[in-house]
Amino acid sequence: MKKLSFLTQTCCAVLLFMTTFVVVGCRFNSEKTDSHESDSTLIDNAIVDTTVYGTCGEGTAMHSLELITDAGDTIQYIIGENEHGEQDVQGGLLVGDRMAVIEGVGLDGEKEAKKVINLTTLLGKWVSIDKNFDILEGGVVRSNIRAESKPWTSWKILNGQLLLNKDTFDINKLGNDSLYLENKQGIFAYKRPM
Repeated sequence: MKKLSFLTQTCCAVLLFMTTFVVVGCRFNSEKTDSHESDSTLIDNAIVDTTVYGTCGEGTAMHSLELITDAGDTIQYIIGENEHGEQDVQGGLLVGDRMAVIEGVGLDGEKEAKKVINLTTLLGKWVSIDKNFDILEGGVVRSNIRAESKPWTSWKILNGQLLLNKDTFDINKLGNDSLYLENKQGIFAYKRPM
């Protein structure tokens, strides 16, 4: 009888010991998974947008931009030129239009607009051979092709680049009727519909 009681106690102790290992092992395994997921989120959120947003002011000219920022400040920029004497102004400079500016420091220490994107010009309907979409205010993209497998649904400017969902593009050219985007897959041309 004592042997049976000792055996029962030993079995219970072993089972309790094994159950503890299983519970603790599962608990630590789920914590590792959760911390891995939040790390990838932190990496995504770690990119800081250095773009300055505002409205094109009346003091804007060919080589200068007056930007009334969203915070209400007025900033005067000299529009920078590359080695070919070209300015990186996409979409034109029209008083009252929304602008996104990547700033730098000019030769004399003044604020320089290294890249200017006219957000008002970017808005609207764009089409290509396989795409037909509207870029709307508030970061929304509406696809006009129902059969599209992965339509773009959101947009934003991040450090001078256009993000459509998770696709990142350089804006090579933005005009009233044309948009040229470039990424690792190539150059994509869009136009306004007739």
